[in-house]
Amino acid sequence: MSQQQDILRDAMRRLNLTRDAFSGRLGVRRRALDTWLLPADSSESRAMPEMVGKFVAEILQREALGAAVGTGAPDDRPLAQRIGAEGKPQLLSVAQFDRGSLEDLFQVADIMQPIARRQKVTRILEGAVLGSLFFEASTRTRVSFGAAFCRLGGTVCDTTGFTFSSMAKGESIYDTSRVMSGYVDALVVRHPEQGSVAEFARATNIPVINAGDGPGEHPSQAILDLYTIQREFSRMGKLVDGTHVAMVGDLKYGRTVHSLIRLLALYRGLKFTLIAPPSLEMPAYLLELVARNGHVIEQTTSLQEGLRGADVVYATRIQKERFAGEEIEGYTPEFQVCKALVDAVCKPDTILMHPLPRDGRPGANDLSVDLNHDPRLAIFRQTDNGIPVRMALFAVLMGVEKQVARSMRDAGWRSPAHIGPDDADFDGLD
Repeated sequence: MSQQQDILRDAMRRLNLTRDAFSGRLGVRRRALDTWLLPADSSESRAMPEMVGKFVAEILQREALGAAVGTGAPDDRPLAQRIGAEGKPQLLSVAQFDRGSLEDLFQVADIMQPIARRQKVTRILEGAVLGSLFFEASTRTRVSFGAAFCRLGGTVCDTTGFTFSSMAKGESIYDTSRVMSGYVDALVVRHPEQGSVAEFARATNIPVINAGDGPGEHPSQAILDLYTIQREFSRMGKLVDGTHVAMVGDLKYGRTVHSLIRLLALYRGLKFTLIAPPSLEMPAYLLELVARNGHVIEQTTSLQEGLRGADVVYATRIQKERFAGEEIEGYTPEFQVCKALVDAVCKPDTILMHPLPRDGRPGANDLSVDLNHDPRLAIFRQTDNGIPVRMALFAVLMGVEKQVARSMRDAGWRSPAHIGPDDADFDGLD
């Protein structure tokens, strides 16, 4: 049944159709399509008729042939080669992706979902070792990457903090990377200096993933954010094309928004409302890149006006560790995204997102904890999606993505239907 859901979700992504439009294309009722997309353990889930499956395959084949005629021969190289950095299976920047390669990666992430949800297990990376090098504090990203690698059957060697590394003794990035590459089969690196992860990557041929390089980029976070937006929109019958995204907070140093806005710019007809005080505005080079793709950009310091009508609200915290004696002006507690404000200016189906951690203290100028029971809050679905996305990245960069589906077997333990006691009923549905 999971394969059925994967096929249908991937078809809607590639055809860029809502559920209503896709059911019309198939000539079936929307309700029938919804039952085919439900999790297998749902009492209302139904198997898709074999004839419909063949029709979906034919539609996708015709679309692929049409695209090939219009743009030349399709790129049939392995995904790792298409998204690689300088010919290596490494992920350093979201600039390595186009819309087609993103959709292909999301298809792999869909296949990973039963494993990420503790329903299936696989050992395709059995014997492989991940080097997790975090020269900057991290909880979610470090554990998420480690859990993703372990769920594929691998093991993790972990180090955290600059002072606990040989680099504190004067060792160069080149030497550290080259030595670690002799010990492990892949590296995930976070470093406080922009461009430093690229230095690690140049010194080795093994897979390297950028887990954050100072104020630069955080590509895997942006990919899981976009994957979350697509899954949330699929549930609501919406498309990413033409959507209105509001980004709030520290847009100058927030590497998550730097990467996410570049990925969203691959889509069509978006409106971006960027809400920040003048001292924390989005860098000019990113505004120019997004504007070149024909999107609408508005900048404001008014939270109330900026959030009005947004389909997605993406809040960020102040990156205090990036400041070098600068003053934060105009960023007051009134800048908090709280339930009263959301209820007043946002739509019932607005998605509220945050890369975490958020400042949950009273009066903090961040995403307020009084939204914790609001179904629009997607931050925990967002973090959960980090596992299948990072599993997909490892599988693709290590060349085993084609083996996943046939390697899965049932998990030998039982996990709860909802991970958190307050999770909404639609969590896990698509």
